[in-house]
Amino acid sequence: MQLLFALGVLVPLTLAAVPLSIERDEHAELFTAWKHKYDKEYETVAEEVARFNIWKDNLEKVMSHNARYDLGLETFFLGMNIFADMRSDEFVSQRNGFLKSIKVPVEDTTPVDVSSLPATVDWRDEGYVTGVKDQGQCGSCWSFSTTGGLEGQHKNASGTLVSLSEEQLVDCDTVNNNGCNGGNMNTATQYLVKHGSISEADYPYTAGNGYAGYCKQSGKKIAATVSGYTSLPYGNEAKLQQVVADVGPVSVAIDASHFSFQLYSGGVYYDSLCSSYRLDHGVLAAGYGTDQGSDYWLVKNSWGASWGVNGYIMMSRNRNNNCGIASDAGHAVV
Repeated sequence: MQLLFALGVLVPLTLAAVPLSIERDEHAELFTAWKHKYDKEYETVAEEVARFNIWKDNLEKVMSHNARYDLGLETFFLGMNIFADMRSDEFVSQRNGFLKSIKVPVEDTTPVDVSSLPATVDWRDEGYVTGVKDQGQCGSCWSFSTTGGLEGQHKNASGTLVSLSEEQLVDCDTVNNNGCNGGNMNTATQYLVKHGSISEADYPYTAGNGYAGYCKQSGKKIAATVSGYTSLPYGNEAKLQQVVADVGPVSVAIDASHFSFQLYSGGVYYDSLCSSYRLDHGVLAAGYGTDQGSDYWLVKNSWGASWGVNGYIMMSRNRNNNCGIASDAGHAVV
């Protein structure tokens, strides 16, 4: 049951056209079922064997971690998701792409009274958050974090939720940001201050491929405008909570470089190795709450709805700024 639980597959499929070295392995049927679930195909036998070995190594990590979760030693559990055949380093190189600003952060521990704030906030319930998107094999997370924050503020100002274009930023914001090679939410928002934001419908996402990197925003209708960007105090989770409660979804940068994040499947995520300053991924804090005694941030990711909990992760809150959730946060001003 542990293996099936980790994989999320209840009925293993029969083996079909798998390399002999895999067929003889005790986990061959699970691998075949996993490939079927995620429509995985490999071009060569050598590639399939290599991916199977990575997959099996990740399976062992998942099983070990989930055994600790069953004993109450972990607050979150892992699963063999669509990314389970990737090494952490190659996964990070494809999916993470936050570039830190040049400024040197100064920690702000100014007390913030959160006693009057709601115990739970979920901006999805208020219609401030669009559906989960997928950045694909492109380090454009920064653009999704940027549009996610602006979508919420535009909804607040206009009463209408509009899905905004990440591809506009990937293709056009080339002075301060680097498309699929990374970017920053602050500078991306400053770009939109000058040019306005086009809707997803008018400028759809292609992971930087559809237009070969050429900017196609000229002549397209502006769907949302923005006047500026407010950065929050470095490392102050109480201030972040206050702003998320009072203003709406907030763009945040985090350390998402660990296999535990790659294979996250549920619960409140906390990793003692997660850095508060080595930030490499832009996401959206869409709310907060408490689950089974563990405070969390409700975070919208951009890796598709099959990752995490329907594309979301509950990240630990009030645990010394774990993963840097409050180290580089900010929101658009409309």
